[in-house]
Amino acid sequence: MTKVITYGTYDLLHYGHIKLLERAKALGDYLIVGVTADDFDRTRGKINVQQTLMERVEAVRQTGIADEIIVEEYEGQKIDDIKKYGVDIFTVGSDWRGKFDYLNEFCKVVYLDRTQGISSSEIRASKSELRLGIVGESSVINKFVRESSYVNGIKIIGICSNNKNCESNVFEKIKLITDDYHLLIENVDAVYVVSHPTRHYSDVKEALLKGKHVLCESPVSLSVSETEELYSLAQSKGLILVDAIKTAYSTAYTRMILLAKSGKIGDIVSVDSVCTSLRDIDYSNSDQLGRVWNSISSWGPTALLPIFQLLGEKPDSTRIISRIGNKEHSYDEFTKLSFEYAAAVASAKVGKGVKSEGELIISGTKGYIYVPAPWWKTDYFEIRFENERENKRYFYQLEGEGIRNEIVSFLRLIEHKGIRTISESLSIAISGIMEDFHTGKTVKELK
Repeated sequence: MTKVITYGTYDLLHYGHIKLLERAKALGDYLIVGVTADDFDRTRGKINVQQTLMERVEAVRQTGIADEIIVEEYEGQKIDDIKKYGVDIFTVGSDWRGKFDYLNEFCKVVYLDRTQGISSSEIRASKSELRLGIVGESSVINKFVRESSYVNGIKIIGICSNNKNCESNVFEKIKLITDDYHLLIENVDAVYVVSHPTRHYSDVKEALLKGKHVLCESPVSLSVSETEELYSLAQSKGLILVDAIKTAYSTAYTRMILLAKSGKIGDIVSVDSVCTSLRDIDYSNSDQLGRVWNSISSWGPTALLPIFQLLGEKPDSTRIISRIGNKEHSYDEFTKLSFEYAAAVASAKVGKGVKSEGELIISGTKGYIYVPAPWWKTDYFEIRFENERENKRYFYQLEGEGIRNEIVSFLRLIEHKGIRTISESLSIAISGIMEDFHTGKTVKELK
């Protein structure tokens, strides 16, 4: 029996895919089809894949052409699969010609001509693009515009910003540059809000009232009631409002959270999260302070993310201690948040005027998870035990600091094809901490 193996993403399975599978099957007696996993596709730059792994596997299964379907999850798996399944022929489309010649050492390699005039990329491109506008002054605009270019189905057509730090080439690629937020809203389908946190509520609300979807850099607002109002408004109008914390969309972070919740380190007793970055602030410049995000707004949502996701969004008690650089603008140079739960404790340290090791440690009754600095950008973490021989390291490719995946998730929610990575309740809980800080509730100031 001649065994044939082929691989592909098979996103939005079409006639060209089917013809290629039929020709692959004709090369032998038994066809094995490898469907690339989401994570592996991301490492190859295929962030524009529209369907989940299970949807793509099922689509291949329904053709009835494959005798066996496997999942491709890592670099070098092709050699392992050829040996494992006793493959005689490896085949793939001719657009990969020469790329897999090295496999001739293990089996015969055949490149098949693809069906002309049709491809998944063309199908995705033919779908209407989401027209996105950006409002705000944060330097994250530069990253967001760059990362959006890797995602199919979205086009940034306008920016409403007074940010003088935006890269010139960012503005060159955008058709509409304006300081008129009303004009921006009129020309887009959705808005990415990255204005100063004190303006989030008004900017988000205006976009929602005009029927636009919103991706808002966290926190969505500085009070619980305002955030609840915004989510209620979005729901009533059939719109999507998403809290943007890019770390939540990185592969390493999501895998780490799943492992922690699975009981791998036993019962979680403590979570300690640190996020800091030194910034030079001119306290005599009132205009600058009015535009700069304070420490708790800049870093708080990220630092709180693992705490609330692992221990819950409603701690029994909360304590906030801050070193205040400027009271008028609620600018904290450093803030420590302490939480108590029935069976666990947690702490978060954030600062833009104090530097510390930006690590994440999750302590359990069997072991602990260690994520090195900067943990919010990690592609690596460890699970450590008393017996060092049981320790395990995990590595995952990090592309775009999670921004690409964040955009893809936003698009899928709009198309009603995804689930929320950051729940509404989590977003509201984060706003609650912001409210506690700004109203002085549970806050103690360092001298």
